[in-house]
Amino acid sequence: MLLHLGVVALAAPLLAMGLARSGVRLDGLPYIRVWTFLVFTAEMLVVWGWHAPLLHEAAAIHVWAFVAQQFSFLAVGLAVWLLGFAIQSRHGTVAAMFGFFLTFVHMTMLGVVLIMAPKLIYPAELCLGAFGFAQLEDQRFGGILMAAWSGVVYLGGAVALGARLLAEGGGEADSRS
Repeated sequence: MLLHLGVVALAAPLLAMGLARSGVRLDGLPYIRVWTFLVFTAEMLVVWGWHAPLLHEAAAIHVWAFVAQQFSFLAVGLAVWLLGFAIQSRHGTVAAMFGFFLTFVHMTMLGVVLIMAPKLIYPAELCLGAFGFAQLEDQRFGGILMAAWSGVVYLGGAVALGARLLAEGGGEADSRS
């Protein structure tokens, strides 16, 4: 879980920030709101898909599946964060802000599923009991990390994009007051 979160919430945003600072801009994309919807939908499908027991087990057992898992996490993570850093238009920023909020929601929900599950979701031999936890506690700890980290990172991203909108004049007072 730590590796997954490090890829989507640390490596991907740092790469996106570097690309945006080097001049990459996505404002020229036609149908930016459609692209934003597609990117955030793909991110949700990738994250939930790799947490399905069959794919999760494959990634734990087979190197090729593990590489595919991490690459797909990085690809969709980079796309998500590029929408946050490389879009300057108002419509694009609003769409990205909404996408970041939805990512916060679905990542938190996946964390809650892992926390609230009454038994192991994955095969016992895959839950190694890191940090001295029993296997079910290890699964729940992963859920806590996912829920907490998504709150900080993705909700924080949505709030930062909202602050950018307000700073650019989106929060002007009503002229009738």
